[in-house]
Amino acid sequence: MFRAPQPGDPTWVDLYTADLDRAIAFYGELFGWTAERGGEEFGGYTTLRKDGKAVAGAMSRIPDAGDPYPDRWTVYLASTDAAATTAKASAAGGNIFVEPMAVGDLGTMAVLADVGGIGVGVWQAGEFPGFEAIGDVADGVWSNHDGVPSWFELMTRAYEPSLTFYREVFGWHDTFTVADSPEFRYTTIHATSPMRGGVMDADGHLPEGVPGAWTAYFGADDVDKTAELAKTLGGAVVFEPMDTPYGRLAGLTDPTGAHFSIGGNAR
Repeated sequence: MFRAPQPGDPTWVDLYTADLDRAIAFYGELFGWTAERGGEEFGGYTTLRKDGKAVAGAMSRIPDAGDPYPDRWTVYLASTDAAATTAKASAAGGNIFVEPMAVGDLGTMAVLADVGGIGVGVWQAGEFPGFEAIGDVADGVWSNHDGVPSWFELMTRAYEPSLTFYREVFGWHDTFTVADSPEFRYTTIHATSPMRGGVMDADGHLPEGVPGAWTAYFGADDVDKTAELAKTLGGAVVFEPMDTPYGRLAGLTDPTGAHFSIGGNAR
């Protein structure tokens, strides 16, 4: 059953890609997504749908824009007032990449860097609420359909400062600490299901110089089969499928290097 996001919940994801046509083909084969290309007034922004329901967006890199970052997925968190959210972000030590801007009557977007230097989007819904389908993950059980966004994870070296930042800026006041040991520290966005996602202490888990990232997890009926298919389609496997207490997970990249993860029920 679809549940509308609360303020601070992940509400949308989109792909910034050097090859939009190739991305549409890749995700179409991998997840069964269809693509609805927007008009010139929206810069050709493409809505990706699963079984007719909007699950993600995609847009082309702007030629010669000087963007030094690789192709990537961006996670957007819900806000009732994007301008107020970005003001709070600045006051809490973040930086604003894209100031709040109206997207027609659909809503208002912004993009900022959190206190750990990691990019995250803001979406204030207008006529477009965000996800029209989303999966649930509870106690390691993934209740979703193939290719539906289901979990959203921030890996950061600034673990405690980031939790403070998201509480102050996005209103995360009912978080739950899953683990708090030197080997594994993890806090979920909510204390009860649907938890929607979490924050992981990335110190000791990432290569030197990598601050971390927000990652979207898409549901997979068969994680191993989906990972193999991604390789066949020109993508790559970043970490092989593995059973965890939180389901069977794998990390992938698409053909131009944008990272995402997949999750499903353990074997």
